[in-house]
Amino acid sequence: MRDFLVYFQLGWGHVLDVEAVDHLLFLIVLVGAYTLRHWKQLLWLVSAFTFGHTLTLALALYKVLSAPTAWIELLIPITILITACHHIFTGGKTSKSPAFLLWMSFGFGGVHGMAFSNYLKLILQNSEAKWMPLLEFALGIEAVQALIVLLVTLLFYTVHFVFKVSKRDWVLVLCSGVIGVTIPIIIERIAFLF
Repeated sequence: MRDFLVYFQLGWGHVLDVEAVDHLLFLIVLVGAYTLRHWKQLLWLVSAFTFGHTLTLALALYKVLSAPTAWIELLIPITILITACHHIFTGGKTSKSPAFLLWMSFGFGGVHGMAFSNYLKLILQNSEAKWMPLLEFALGIEAVQALIVLLVTLLFYTVHFVFKVSKRDWVLVLCSGVIGVTIPIIIERIAFLF
């Protein structure tokens, strides 16, 4: 039970790490256009992200997949930017391209998983069992993501129904704010590459 809590908290902390705000930004922009009424879509989107994240972590742990860290670190804010732009261009209409969003969430989860794989490899380097810690880590991620989804959708509900802000305006402000935070991260990581 103690090991479960260690890896569960590691997954939980990975999402809430202030130094690595990209996971949180991606989640916020991914689910920002949804209400609790869309809980099934939200569940699929967030689970696809976690599955992609966990799959690439597993493949990297077993040395099946690898990628240069600097390029992965650059791709992460680009995934956030693409997701935010998608919501802006669709006006936050959740019925537009649900399959595209699902695959995008899965693929982008894979990119985010690659970024964390080196850290997890370091933690598990002396451990023979890798599957259970990986599963426990994924459960920690999924738990905190559920909490974030709930908070973002409740915030949207409050802004929409209490303050009468349209969904389109909410999505534009939320995604524009995330883009404003993401672009300097992209520039910084490009500068780091060269």
